[in-house]
Amino acid sequence: MRVNMDSLGLFVLLISTFLHWTAASSADEISWSYSGFVGQSEWSEYFPDCGGTSQSPVDVITTQTKYDPSLVPVMPLGYSQHGNQPFSMHNNGHTVIVELPEWMGLGGLPWFFTAVQLHLHWGNGGPGVGGSEHTINGRSSDAELHVVHYNAELYPNMSAAMTQRDGLAVLGILIETGEETNPGFNNILNYMSRIRHADQRTFIPAFDVQSLLPKDLGRYYRYNGSLTTPPCYQSVIWTLFHERVQISKAQLLKMEMMLYSSKVQEVDRMLLQDNYRITQPLNHRIIFASFSAESGRELSSGEVTAIVIGVMCGCVGVAVIIRFIVKTIRSTSSWDVLHNNRPAPMPRTKETEKSQEIKTDLALTLTSKAERKEELSPSPQTEP
Repeated sequence: MRVNMDSLGLFVLLISTFLHWTAASSADEISWSYSGFVGQSEWSEYFPDCGGTSQSPVDVITTQTKYDPSLVPVMPLGYSQHGNQPFSMHNNGHTVIVELPEWMGLGGLPWFFTAVQLHLHWGNGGPGVGGSEHTINGRSSDAELHVVHYNAELYPNMSAAMTQRDGLAVLGILIETGEETNPGFNNILNYMSRIRHADQRTFIPAFDVQSLLPKDLGRYYRYNGSLTTPPCYQSVIWTLFHERVQISKAQLLKMEMMLYSSKVQEVDRMLLQDNYRITQPLNHRIIFASFSAESGRELSSGEVTAIVIGVMCGCVGVAVIIRFIVKTIRSTSSWDVLHNNRPAPMPRTKETEKSQEIKTDLALTLTSKAERKEELSPSPQTEP
């Protein structure tokens, strides 16, 4: 009886292993795309996990995140110690992938994670159009970098870890455009012309991978999610950095226009563009933040609009007040000028009063002399 039970258990194990291998093989054989045949809306029909409840990417609503003081800064290990061995880079028809050496890893998580590869997602149309997978308060960035790691403490390799809930850890770095060139990204972009078509591969000089990351590794968002491409396994511990990195407009244009999703032998060439998945429902999940909401709060588009309108109204109000004050000052100045133009009454000084007294005395003296003269002169005689 024991032998039969052992045989039955072995048989079930073999069947399950066969089914898993068959499903994995079928997944590898299915050709998917972002917007064409087997596009995003059809992924779940061919890859069941893509229809799960813990899918990525997501829109991070900062006011709904939960501050977790236990989240320590992420610690890249060996990122700068690239050695002399070149990195392998290839075009898989969906993105550009740079394979990383196994001595690179990631600390600051419950387990040690070994680096596997990094890749990029971008849009089409230049700056401001969008191209990132994750968004913050509904705002997308121009591109996004992912650095993928597997749980080396619990699983022997990437293949074994990628189907487990705690198997992978991915760093998400949002990319926006500015005026200055980012030298770190040129380590990838300058060699993309060697892998313009799908399935092409090349070697590039090793470089400091940490130069691609933001300076602030202590402020980030953390949640449980999935791979953003089929088979969409829900096995990723996501770390999305709050700080964005910047590249130039020329670098973004090279990213968007350099690669093809078609193979070199195909007649119809198809540019590799808009290789990002739309945001997925958060459902029951909680997004944790390593910093308090107020210290790194991202303003929504509505809040930005309200602030702009408020500033404009404030400027108009200040202008009206200044105009009123200037008008009042001018009116007061004009009245003072008119008032000052009137002839002022002459002040009565002591000298004027003295002159008046002299004139009075002189008049009295003359009058007195005249009267005395009349008294002395004889009376005139009359005719007989």
